[in-house]
Amino acid sequence: MSYVDLAPSARELQDVRYLFTDIDDTLTTEGKLLPQTFEALWDLSRAGIAVVPVTGGSAGWCEHIVRAWPVAAVIGESGAYCVTRRDGDVVFDFWEDGVLQGERQRRHLQAIKALITQKSRPFRIAHDQVFRLADVAIDIQGHDPHEVEDLASSIRAMGGTVAISSIHINTWIGDYNKRSMSERVLTGLFGVDPTETPTVTAFVGDSRNDAPMFGFIRNSFGVNNIIPVLPHLQFAPKWVSSQPAGLGFADIAHSILHAVGEVSQ
Repeated sequence: MSYVDLAPSARELQDVRYLFTDIDDTLTTEGKLLPQTFEALWDLSRAGIAVVPVTGGSAGWCEHIVRAWPVAAVIGESGAYCVTRRDGDVVFDFWEDGVLQGERQRRHLQAIKALITQKSRPFRIAHDQVFRLADVAIDIQGHDPHEVEDLASSIRAMGGTVAISSIHINTWIGDYNKRSMSERVLTGLFGVDPTETPTVTAFVGDSRNDAPMFGFIRNSFGVNNIIPVLPHLQFAPKWVSSQPAGLGFADIAHSILHAVGEVSQ
């Protein structure tokens, strides 16, 4: 594989056992999961690498993924909960408390609906809001970046936490994000010693809401479509693939598998 910048060495990736990844425009390409990308997920799983999608996506989306994809867990709604399969059942472990987070969401949704109708070009609540348990998602496609940032600032002013992806503003009331739940999953679910995290983990992302993960995981990758938003990131990926979206993820997966394979041989 080729990279926009220097490529990772096999030595840097040889101990990776947990791969966290964004979904929209990272695994998916124009909304679709390409066969090369899905095969890469299976290749990782067969090699013993636990894949954990970390998404702003809804509970309904997360339940489907943990049932149908070769993943170890899914972190949903920007860290609101972790979804796993246990003895055949789908289990949601919330950051704080499902009932409390749901009540906060209901109040926040009412406030957001009132706010977005006041804008000169009204935004829309995402169509999958009905499947969400803890956050509010607002469609931003078709809106100017300045309009998006203006809305995000208004939400922050009313006490909401905001994460901006390539397709949504996700907002919630609560002290968590993709990074904090990923840390909890690593130590609580997988039993990883925090001192081992830098060597045994990797992350792939594409947008502004992935910045906390780029700052947390040393072996961090951006797929090529992240390049326009790099100036806006507090923490940037260490490497950027030459291919965009799902094709970039497949290339990154192959680099990790090559490194792990060199050690196992």
